[in-house]
Amino acid sequence: MHGFSDAQYGAIFLPQVVAAVIGAVGGGVLAQRIGLKALLVLALLANTLSQALLAASSGMAADTAYAIVLAGTASLGLGFGLSGAPLNSFPPTFFPERRNTAVVALHTLLGLGLMAGPLLAAWTMDRWLRFPLSLLVVCLAVAIVVALTSFPDDRATERSTRKARQNKQGDRQSESDAAPAPQRSTVFWLFMTIAVLYAFAEGTFSSWVAIYLQQTKQLPETTAAAALSAFWGALVAGRLLVSVIVVRVAAERVWQTLPVIMILAFLLLPYVDSPASSIALFALAGLACSAFFPLTMALVSRQFDQHVAWVSAMLTAALMLGVGLGAFAIGALRNWLTLEQLYRVSAVYPILVLLLIAATLRKARGAAS
Repeated sequence: MHGFSDAQYGAIFLPQVVAAVIGAVGGGVLAQRIGLKALLVLALLANTLSQALLAASSGMAADTAYAIVLAGTASLGLGFGLSGAPLNSFPPTFFPERRNTAVVALHTLLGLGLMAGPLLAAWTMDRWLRFPLSLLVVCLAVAIVVALTSFPDDRATERSTRKARQNKQGDRQSESDAAPAPQRSTVFWLFMTIAVLYAFAEGTFSSWVAIYLQQTKQLPETTAAAALSAFWGALVAGRLLVSVIVVRVAAERVWQTLPVIMILAFLLLPYVDSPASSIALFALAGLACSAFFPLTMALVSRQFDQHVAWVSAMLTAALMLGVGLGAFAIGALRNWLTLEQLYRVSAVYPILVLLLIAATLRKARGAAS
């Protein structure tokens, strides 16, 4: 529509990543000051603004349109970052006995949106403005509904959680001693490192599907699109499946299993040689990624249940940082390595994750005892 160059198109995503990290880090602080409900409204309004800006770019001169689109993607990233704390904090509040299932179910719906969004965009291409304008109306409507709905007092909930924990342990120390800040905990930084490494893996899987299958494997564009849909579809299905499994199986066990499947997917992807194998292997990659981040979020929230909003925001920032850096690193390394070689090398991400998971669980058990 606007005639952007490849370099301009690639740069469109940079404000999104930067704003998402800023929103996530700032959201962790804002959650303590204005509450999760108000933060969720702000996130929805940022999403609304992003769609207004995207629609406004239509019919503009190329330079003006590019500036507006950059502002729109920044607003979208800000909304995503701000939403990390409320979206990941409310499910455990609503379902304290099924917190792992609740968080994974939420991320299942997020994955469903990722899968359905491109299909809806394609459906409206003949009258393109219907897409951003429809999302604008929906986001604004949801923001109004959230603003008018009574939500739990999240700050009171966290205070009651701290009190219950202190009573259960018979701890009569001061609140600051009983609930040390997460940033002073080695376990928290292990979780953060795991999230970044996982995001490297997810970004490598999802960001290079089309280029790998079309340019390297010489497969049709329709096959590349089907493989990407298979990745997101398997991610959604896997999250739905895991949300049921963790009712009976320990979340930690599933958490440890998924990186093994990631390693397998990375090692098998270089052997894609047909449409069927490409779709099957990217579906395997989607299944491997499916519930890993939601389970990471649920486990870190359980470990630091006095600071759920803050740790949720920080892990959201880690995810966005890892996805952005991972996709960028692959692009930079293509001058020296083929994509087949890069997929094999990328298996180091889940290998490191497995090692860090072992260290995290060991440290967490030691802290609990």
